[in-house]
Amino acid sequence: MKRFGVVLSSILLAAGAVASSAQSVPAATEGQFSITAGGMASIFQPDFAGQWKFACSSGCTGSAPAGIYYPVAQASSQPLFGAGAYVDVRLTRWVQIEAEGRWQRFNQFDNISQDNYLIGPRVPVFRFRRSSIYAKALAGYSKMVFDPYNDHGSFTALAFGGGMDVRLTKRLSFRAVDVEYQYWPLWGNSTLSPYGASMGIGYRIF
Repeated sequence: MKRFGVVLSSILLAAGAVASSAQSVPAATEGQFSITAGGMASIFQPDFAGQWKFACSSGCTGSAPAGIYYPVAQASSQPLFGAGAYVDVRLTRWVQIEAEGRWQRFNQFDNISQDNYLIGPRVPVFRFRRSSIYAKALAGYSKMVFDPYNDHGSFTALAFGGGMDVRLTKRLSFRAVDVEYQYWPLWGNSTLSPYGASMGIGYRIF
């Protein structure tokens, strides 16, 4: 969470510098730059239900074989609920960045939890009146707790998705839906593919 805070602070500082330098641009380009920060609630399928598999490395025919246990990807009957935060930085209409942090700690099965820290480009797809539909491709890392013994790890994570924001007022926006499919390429002896949806409220700072 501390690293995510550092990332967000860096984005805000850099964006503030851009905003200051943009104050003297012609009126035709004014209004393109903005920063929106918000909070969200999420529901995610963690793609892990506490199942482990034993891989024998030696003495496989004896009574006490040596080897390791590794987690097995499997849909869980209990989705994870969580809270999160996001920052959208719009530099121009087509150049936008989104950073998000998500902490999925509720409705745990066997103490399993997942946290995400991601950043990447956000692309506007369609705009209709007060609604804006977008797509995104993010990268970063995720933390995961595997069991009641607090076995845990950090993993590279990629995320692809999109959603719709609805402008409520000049400053406030409603994130009606944000869907996300994640891909963890190196997870135990396999890969992991959590997916889910979020909704929230954003506030335009600039």
